[in-house]
Amino acid sequence: MSVYELLEQAKSLEQWQQKELIMLLVDHLASQPPKPKRSLRELRGLGKEIWEGVDAQEYINELRGK
Repeated sequence: MSVYELLEQAKSLEQWQQKELIMLLVDHLASQPPKPKRSLRELRGLGKEIWEGVDAQEYINELRGK
C-alpha cells in the first residue's frame, strides 16, 4: 500500500482520529533510534580490484585516442 493510498484512507477518518493517527506516527518515529551518519571515507578502496594490472597512463591515453 502506498503512502497516498494511506492518506486517502486517513481522510475518511474523523478529525480527532486523524489527529490521533498523527500523534501515534510522531511517537513511533521518535522512539526509533537514529541511523548512524555515514562517511564517504567508508567507500575508500571500493572496487579497486577492477583496476588491478591496469596502467593508469595507458588507460588515459586510450581514452584520449592517443
